Order: sequence, then C-alpha cells, then structure tokens
Amino acid sequence: MSQEINPTPALKGIPDIRRYFHKNEVPLYFISATNFNLLGADEWIKGFKFICHIECFDGLHPNVFSPKEEMPHDEFTSIEDINNYLLMHPEVQNYIKLREKNGVAGKVMFLMFDEKTEELARKLGLEIMFPPAEMRTFMDNKVNTNRIAEKAGVTCVPYVLSKVKNYKDLGKVSKDLGTDLVIQTPFGDSGHTTFFIANEEQYNEHAEEIEAEAEVKVMKRINCRGSAIEACVTKHGTVVAPLMTELVGFKELTPYKGGWCGNEIFPDSFPPAIRQKARKYTQLFGDQLRKEGYKGYFELDFLIDQDNGEIYLGELNPRVTGASSITNHAVFALADAPLYLFHILEWMDVEYEFSVKAINDRWARQENSDSWSQMVIKHTKNTIEYVTEAPQSGIWHMFDNGHIQFDRMDTHRRAVESENEAFFLRITKPGDYLYEGADMGILVARGRMMTEDFLLTDRAKMWIDAIHGKFASTLIEDKREMPDLIGSLTK
Repeated sequence: MSQEINPTPALKGIPDIRRYFHKNEVPLYFISATNFNLLGADEWIKGFKFICHIECFDGLHPNVFSPKEEMPHDEFTSIEDINNYLLMHPEVQNYIKLREKNGVAGKVMFLMFDEKTEELARKLGLEIMFPPAEMRTFMDNKVNTNRIAEKAGVTCVPYVLSKVKNYKDLGKVSKDLGTDLVIQTPFGDSGHTTFFIANEEQYNEHAEEIEAEAEVKVMKRINCRGSAIEACVTKHGTVVAPLMTELVGFKELTPYKGGWCGNEIFPDSFPPAIRQKARKYTQLFGDQLRKEGYKGYFELDFLIDQDNGEIYLGELNPRVTGASSITNHAVFALADAPLYLFHILEWMDVEYEFSVKAINDRWARQENSDSWSQMVIKHTKNTIEYVTEAPQSGIWHMFDNGHIQFDRMDTHRRAVESENEAFFLRITKPGDYLYEGADMGILVARGRMMTEDFLLTDRAKMWIDAIHGKFASTLIEDKREMPDLIGSLTK
C-alpha cells in the first residue's frame, strides 16, 4: 500500500511542482536495460536512481546502479525479462532495502513490465508508477489502438480489422483499400511486425505470422512521413509536447524496413496546420485514454500523407519511449518541467494544480523549441560478432576530416556545444555480441540529421561511420543461436 512521507500541502503551479521534486524524500527508481529513456531525471528529482542491466557509463554515472555479479538466468527475450531478472537480483534487492525511508521502499517506473514484474515489485514493497500491465497491454495492441481512436474522434489511415486466412481472403477483407497494403500484427516494435504487401509473393513471405493472429490491422498504403508526439494524461487534462520528425528504416541505422531509428525536434518542423491538428488529436486521444482508466505518459505516431496533406494516427505507445529523452531535454521542457515530472506527480500522493492550457500554449510556440536529433545505431549486418573495443559514453568531437575523438564525460546531451560535437550513449560494450538488430548505441546532436526530403544528411552518415569505426569485433565463425530479443532496448 502506498504510504505518504512528510505530507505536503497542495502544490499551486509549476514553481511549486519543481520545488516539490527538488525536496523529494521518496525513493524513486527507473529500472530498465539502460537509463536512456529518462536521462537527466536524477537532476530534477532528489532521490531518483536508475537500476540498469547494461552499465553504459563504466561506473561513472553517480545515480546509476548496476549489479556487478551476473546471476544464472534464461536467455532474455524481452525487456520484461531483463527487469524481472533485476528485481530478483540480490544486489538490487539489497540496494532498494538500504534506501528505504521510514520503512517505505518507494516507487518505480519501467519501460516495459508484465504481471510477473508487478508481483516482484509488490514483494519488494515498490509501487509501480504506471497503470496495470494488463491495461497497457490492451492499449498497446495496435488493433485496440484504432478502436480507441474511433471513440476519441481521431482519424486513422483507412483500414480494416480482420482475421486473414490467406492471400485470397486478404483481397476480400481489403477490397475497399486497394492492392498496395500495410499489415500490422497486434504487437511488435520498430518494424518487426509491419508488413508491406503489394502482391502474393510479398504476402507469402509473412503469411505464417499474419495468419497466426486472430485479428490484424490492414491499412491502405500511403505516401507518408513519420512523426511522433509525446503527452501525459493528468487529472487536470492532457499535457502535449511538440511534434517531432521520425527517422525510419534507414539501412545505415537499422536492418528493419519501417523500423524506428531516431527523432528530430526543431522549430517549424511541420506546417502550422499539421502541428495544430496533431496537438488537437493528441489531446482528444489523451482525454479518451483517461475515460478508459489510463493516466500518465504516452506517445503517438502520426503519419502525414504527402499526397493530400492529411495527418493520420499510426500507433500508440502507452509508456515513456525512445523519443522521451529528446522531448524532455528540449528548451520548452527545461523552461517549465519535463513531461515525465507530470507523469510522476500523478503517483506522488500530493494534491496539485496547474494550467494545462497555459503549458500547452507555451509549448506550441515555435520560439520555445530548439533543434536536436538522435539516431539509434544498430548492427545492420547478418553476422554474429564478439566485441573487443567500443566507444565510451560521453561527448565526442568530430574533426573536418570525419574522424572523431572522445572529449569529455557527461551523462546526457546538455554539454554538447556545437554541431561538431555529439553525445554518445554506448549500449554494446566489450565482451558483448553483435547480432542483426542489436543496439550499439544512441547518438544525440544539435541540428538536423535529415534533409528536407527526409534523407540522411552527409553529417549524419559521417557520424554513423565514425561511431562504427570505434567498434572492434571478431567474427564468430560457428554462428551459434542468439536470443531473439523482442524489440529494441530503448523503444
């Protein structure tokens, strides 16, 4: 049961909320494979700690705890597996016990969790700062997302929801959508379960996965640009951050066609009408989520049709995401409060009030945005390699000839001073294996990494090549079976 430490009078406005978190005495945690999604939260919240399986900072981050001894465990197939392993680890359990305040273990956030995670957290006395896993799973289902959107009055790409038995059956259920289709199974991440189908041959490549589902989402294929927007459902309304571009499917970054591999945030990123409609749709969707019983952080992917200028809902992520770091370090968030602060506030046993409209109006103004990009760099080759050298996390400098050099240690992008510098968060370290789709690291830089035509800039390609050049690995000849980790460690 949640217990209150040092009862606090009602918070009135953003200054009170900021001060409240700077004086926080409740132990708060983010437990995940890495601390990427909530980078910097420890600077806003006293007593906020990261518990991670992957030590990205070689022990130099003051608020990251990673168990030193590897316990025997089954192969990880998901982030949920990693989190459950951490919660069962004696070093983690001891760390949480030692940090108790007045017998209270505290509260915890996860990128991903399941019913087993909930049980393990409960045994440790931790309150999860998210709606139940069952609710998140229901809403994460791409089929259910469209049903929620219908109730909210949010427009989706023309679609049908149906069981598909074979290619002929697909033609029947999608007769009003044309022959160039996109099929999504209910669950999947970063392009793994999004299939582009224009003929029977393409269908047969994915027939087994499609036909195994009781229901799939079949959409008309449109000529679109990807975008993303993060928001938070609070008791006072839905707080909406600015619309971001998405990097999708670049072969230099990901082996997955349609796979997310980064974001950009910058002023005037889209025409005013698109930005306004995206904000409106996000508020409508957030208000509907609240009616469904959900509260807290969520992200929507929007698809912008290049042929008719319409904006459609793509999918919902009911959680913090891979875009959260870039949202929460932007100027608008630093001037008021990061979006995750409003999320955490919903679980802090304190009354508060603030003007959602005033926040949303400020965050919609283009002068309150600055220009940043992030790229998630994956191993794109179909090989298994043993890593012997890897670049360290921190600030790197690029010279005019494209070579890079480590400059200084930092825990996120705040110290990046120019477009010749970037923050790199290493995920794969020496002693790890690279396999197709493995996350190598995340690069965060000032300015754009895509052109106006949504192609990688020369600077982006130089940074990708340079980071790859800092890894050294040995090819494993007897390609042993590697675990099929579902999704990204960061998304």
